Amino acid sequence: MAKALYVGVDVGGTKISAALVRSDGKILAREKTSTPKGAGPKRILRVIEGIVRDAVSEGGRKLKDLRGIGVGAPGIVEPEGGRILAAPNIDLEGVPVAAKLRKRLGVGVILGNDVNLGTLGEQWLGAGKGAENVVAIFPGTGVGGGAIVAGKLMLGAHGAAAELGHIVVDPMGPACGCGNRGCLEALASRGAIEREIRRAIRSGEKSIVTELAAGRLDVIKSKVIAKALKRKDPLVTRVVRRASEALGSACVTLRHAFDPELFVFGGGLIEACGDFILPVVRKSLEGDPLFRKVPACRAVPSRLGDDAVILGAVALAKETF
Repeated sequence: MAKALYVGVDVGGTKISAALVRSDGKILAREKTSTPKGAGPKRILRVIEGIVRDAVSEGGRKLKDLRGIGVGAPGIVEPEGGRILAAPNIDLEGVPVAAKLRKRLGVGVILGNDVNLGTLGEQWLGAGKGAENVVAIFPGTGVGGGAIVAGKLMLGAHGAAAELGHIVVDPMGPACGCGNRGCLEALASRGAIEREIRRAIRSGEKSIVTELAAGRLDVIKSKVIAKALKRKDPLVTRVVRRASEALGSACVTLRHAFDPELFVFGGGLIEACGDFILPVVRKSLEGDPLFRKVPACRAVPSRLGDDAVILGAVALAKETF
């Protein structure tokens, strides 16, 4: 019996990716394009439509062969999966994305938050495969998160559940872009790590980062941070250790809230520096006195990388259609 076909789409602030995927998760064809800068909703929807058509065509199929389409996008997505209620990095706020794409493509479309879908992808076919209770944390420019409880993605009353980057870890900590102070994102994102490294260098502290980044400190990439860690740069080691400890503290709190089987960590910062960060997180989890007699909770890196959102979008489409 032929397996059903779906398309998964990952809409980001810089790129849009799509793949034609079988119901067992095998990717048959994929396409990627840049997100048009400063574009309005109509143009963005045209680009999404185009990349879906291209992925289907590349796989030698037609739109009528699809069972459904799943789309992951940044922001708060209403629980019914139709509209983005708040979109920080892309002009789709308030737009009924699913309905408009359905009209353009003639196929059922379901929408979800990108990090939630990344979590779902990891639980379906990645590091959390087979687990019923998973918390995922994705430190990057910010910190995204998702939670699966008893096999179901946790969405909350308004689709805004599991904004894990904005749990408060240190009420006296640095200001966060959300308006609060001491959020996990303000302490443990790559942006937070960059901020602290820049501040120390500008205060006169020496670091190999200046050489590795060729003197350009406006953006300090994850691979530069990883190289500095490898060379045991004292400043970078101190800053990343503090960020790792913040992640560890957050995981202890989240474990008390969700009691997951495991934490999955993904994103560019983890891909580059996970060998340093994850042992610090594990140490925090192991040292938690309240859960000392509870079976161990693992902290593991993502297995799916850039495919996590696409496969999670397909998992959501499978469940919906």
